[in-house]
Amino acid sequence: SIFHNITSKLYIHGFMNMKFKSVFILSLLAACLSFYACMHSDASSAAAPGLHLNGTWQLLAGMTITGKDTVPYASDFRMIKIINDDHFAFLRHDKNPPKDSSNHFDGGGGIYTLTGNQYTEHLDYYSDRNWEGKPFTFTVELRGDTLIQTGIEKVDAAHIDHIIIEKYVKEH
Repeated sequence: SIFHNITSKLYIHGFMNMKFKSVFILSLLAACLSFYACMHSDASSAAAPGLHLNGTWQLLAGMTITGKDTVPYASDFRMIKIINDDHFAFLRHDKNPPKDSSNHFDGGGGIYTLTGNQYTEHLDYYSDRNWEGKPFTFTVELRGDTLIQTGIEKVDAAHIDHIIIEKYVKEH
């Protein structure tokens, strides 16, 4: 074997003492384990611990579910969500703004936590103050460059209580 040939040559040259042999064997073992781990790692099996949400995400589609009613999001607006290490922000405006200055703009943000696949937005800023100060928890899933979040939006003061499902693609 290769190991036997190397150790034989080292012994012949007088370099094989007990301390060197132990260090050599441990180093060889560590290198083999590292190589094995790299060759057999599967990013998709890392599930929640491998979630990296940082970036700018473009909304592709969304829907609300209230009871038995499912309503897809309108397609007349553009929305992005920006996520860094501990904050998020979302910005939304008309795709085709009117000729006057009545562009409908919506935005909000705050801090978030991510525990496993549970992503909780703590909405500190929003255009409708009824929503501020509330946590919204979503189950998130990454599929390549696509982020899918599903959760409940409940704001009693705004008479909102529905499930939302949103699908984003990461902007590069």
